[in-house]
Parts: sequence; C-alpha cells; structure tokens
Amino acid sequence: MAKKKVKAYKRKTHRGAAKRFKVTSGGKILRGHSGKRHLLGTKKANRMRRLRKLTRVHDADAANIKHLLPYA
Repeated sequence: MAKKKVKAYKRKTHRGAAKRFKVTSGGKILRGHSGKRHLLGTKKANRMRRLRKLTRVHDADAANIKHLLPYA
C-alpha cells in the first residue's frame, strides 16, 4: 500500500506586519521611526530628515516579527 503524501501547512503572513516592516537580504528587519504624523511644525528639519530613514528592529523584538512574516 502506498503512503499518502502530507502537504506542509501554508502559513499566512500578518498583513499589518507586512506593511510596517521590511526584511533585508541578510535577514535583518527594518522599521520606520515614530513621531512623523502630527505636530510637525515644532520639529526641526534635521530631526525630520533623521526620522525619514529606516532603522533596525531591536534583537529582542526581531524573533516575534519573523514569526509574523514567515516567508520574508
């Protein structure tokens, strides 16, 4: 009798996480800065330029985010 082939379970990507995080080719996770939504007139241009760039997610949080992005 032939054995039945069992398919691997397909995991779903968390769509909220997919919109907020980017995974680099090396496997690091990038995120945007907070503080760019309102009260922008009081913030200096130099600060706003810094906030525009992406930054790495802390290692303590990276494992949870990788769980939400299984195919990234």
